[in-house]
Amino acid sequence: MNSEVKTEILHQKLAASGLRSTRQREVVYDAIITKRDHPTADEIFARAKQEMPTISLATVYNCLDTLVQCDLVKQVHLERESTRYCPNLTEHAHFHDNESGTIYDVQLDPATISQLANLLPAGFDVSSIDITFRGKAAQ
Repeated sequence: MNSEVKTEILHQKLAASGLRSTRQREVVYDAIITKRDHPTADEIFARAKQEMPTISLATVYNCLDTLVQCDLVKQVHLERESTRYCPNLTEHAHFHDNESGTIYDVQLDPATISQLANLLPAGFDVSSIDITFRGKAAQ
């Protein structure tokens, strides 16, 4: 995805939520979407600081909250670890390499997602599925 397309998506989603795009939001969004490695807020802050030296950690957190609320990124919660941010908005699972700490996206086909949702008792309404595999990644 090129820079202009990323910026346009950001502008559209923010506008749909009644918000305006700011340089800070653009820098934080770019820090997540460019590398796509599930960074923590501190990692995003370090990247954003390279692009915008005056940005504060509080501003990064505020931008992250906005990006999550506008469905531009998802939060990934792993036990006892910092929240990470994922730009992949399709339904997918994650694989967490216990040795390196790296998180990988695992694509799930719609049939698998449907089968998982069907495991619930009748009347339950699934809004999302969060699956994390843990182990050692292939060498």
